[in-house]
Amino acid sequence: MVDLRPLTGEPLALDLVNTRANTPDGPVDLLADVTQLRSWLVLQADRLPEPEPEPDTTAYSDADLAAVHAVREHIAVAVNAARQGERPPTAVLDGLNTALSAAPAVPRVGWGGTAVTLTSRRTGTPGTRLAALLAEDAAALLADPAVLTVRPCEAEDCVMLFLPAHPRRRWCSAARCGNRARVARYYQRHKGD
Repeated sequence: MVDLRPLTGEPLALDLVNTRANTPDGPVDLLADVTQLRSWLVLQADRLPEPEPEPDTTAYSDADLAAVHAVREHIAVAVNAARQGERPPTAVLDGLNTALSAAPAVPRVGWGGTAVTLTSRRTGTPGTRLAALLAEDAAALLADPAVLTVRPCEAEDCVMLFLPAHPRRRWCSAARCGNRARVARYYQRHKGD
């Protein structure tokens, strides 16, 4: 049985890339429609700096979903190149910059009851704002020297990426791929017992 819940806990940009999974039946897009996008946003709610609209999938259009998909593709290509110490393609960097400029973060001064506050807000559709936010997280990851340590999961059929906190980490998730690998090794060692 394949667990098709999105993995979370990596940098937001990697969590987005990891919404494409492999199954025995082939690749699966865990953000195939706006309902799935909204579910993913609920999982990521504590990591999103801007409040999202009410949990109403109609707040996102197919065009918004396409903007998020485009950023996801740009991030996947850019991270793959950067983690190998290579320059991401110009078109990919331009795509991330386009997403950033479509909904730039505008500083806003406010009053928090006892002190002046400084926040930033983006304008545009929910998907345009989300795409810009994800592109910004990707830019931070790509500019961080830690991008060189991003690894693919070592499980045979897994396509997930992770940023290891420990140099011996081998799987995207110990509970998913790690357990499967350990069980497979066990059965290999005990075959014919």
